[in-house]
Amino acid sequence: MLTIGKLGASAGVKVPTIRYYEQIGLLPEAERSAGNQRLYSQKALERLAFIRHARDLGFTLEAIRDLLSLSDQPDQPCAAADAIVIAQLAEVESRLARLGALKVELQRILTQCAGGKIANCRVIEALGDHSLCATDHRYPDLGATI
Repeated sequence: MLTIGKLGASAGVKVPTIRYYEQIGLLPEAERSAGNQRLYSQKALERLAFIRHARDLGFTLEAIRDLLSLSDQPDQPCAAADAIVIAQLAEVESRLARLGALKVELQRILTQCAGGKIANCRVIEALGDHSLCATDHRYPDLGATI
């Protein structure tokens, strides 16, 4: 059995994150020692490592919840898991496209700057006036520029 600190260290997750995952039901509540200390099994460590890896790959907590639910049913077909990964891949590809456009726009703004004084700086001017940009590089879901 692992204490919460050892569990966190083993999985590379901070203690408050473990408590949060318990609170939202991604991790089951830990057993308690006679001194009321949380104690975790190897299975809890494996589940936490799964969550950590999925988060590193950019999955939302809801997608992770769905994947964990699927992993708890090993005899089921994996089509649902595939669909979740396909959706995540599409989101990553969309982000990459937005970042590529952002890179091009930043390079364009920078090349227009003559390197003079701030009063005549094209970088500052372009950042202050979105209409000077060649592309719309807003996040569609937030409506904010990146």
